[in-house]
Amino acid sequence: MTVRRRDTFSDCHPAVNFLYFGLVLLFTMFFTHPVSLVISLLGAVAYHARLNGKGTVRFSLRLLLPVLVLAAIVNPAFSHEGATILAYLPSGNPLTLESILYGLAAAVMLASVLTWFSCYTAVMTSDKFVYLFGRVIPALSLVLSMTLRFVPRFRAQMAAVREAQKCIGRDTANGSLRQRLHSAVRVVSIVTTWALENAIETADSMRCRGYGLPGRTAYSLYRFDTRDKAALAFLCFCGFTILAGWAAKGFYWRWYPTVRGGGVSVWTVSFQLIYLALCLTPVLMDAYADRRWKNIVNGGESA
Repeated sequence: MTVRRRDTFSDCHPAVNFLYFGLVLLFTMFFTHPVSLVISLLGAVAYHARLNGKGTVRFSLRLLLPVLVLAAIVNPAFSHEGATILAYLPSGNPLTLESILYGLAAAVMLASVLTWFSCYTAVMTSDKFVYLFGRVIPALSLVLSMTLRFVPRFRAQMAAVREAQKCIGRDTANGSLRQRLHSAVRVVSIVTTWALENAIETADSMRCRGYGLPGRTAYSLYRFDTRDKAALAFLCFCGFTILAGWAAKGFYWRWYPTVRGGGVSVWTVSFQLIYLALCLTPVLMDAYADRRWKNIVNGGESA
């Protein structure tokens, strides 16, 4: 029997996890350099595969592909900026090369952000978020924690209600259009009622436990050890270096009116390599942990 080892980066301190996702999401949303966009997407997909298995990558790509195509088509259809005119649309507006390239870049950025957020929800659990911000902003941290937990629980509850309705002959996939709409509305109504009741029960439970009162303490298993210190120092180094590179126009790229970058030099390549190391930090930590584990196992077997 094969025992699946937990993700190494997920076992780090919540502050390390939150800082990492804050950095990668911030840089992904603001860096428009094509190399940076590809690096972010590859890092997000690699970590997503590490968390959920390689089989989920194909399923995620099926969901992201329509979003990518839509984002790539929408921009040249509504944005007509750019100096390189390829053709004219039936409306008379020009179709430019720059608008097409920017649409592709925006699609890659959107896919990267969605994939990073998927990894964020898997790593930054509600208890980690409450641990970080429970004392500073108790009400807001509770609301955000409930919101992050709401989506997967809502989907699971909807699937259960649909199965129950299907067993009594009220399947949303059978019958006339009116019957299917009526069944779908019934399912949504049941799940919405469950969600409201669950939110009220959770709020009453937290109030009874004294959540948010002055002086209230909370037990936590999180400890800031040597590994967390090293990871935090590395993230701070990468973040500071990348910000310095951005200030020095090492990530400069423009799409309009013509496509133009900051050129290739030793500094720009080094900044991109540091950004690559940042995006691959969880994967590298897992690979290092796997290597240490194999060395321990091989050493034990040889002994």
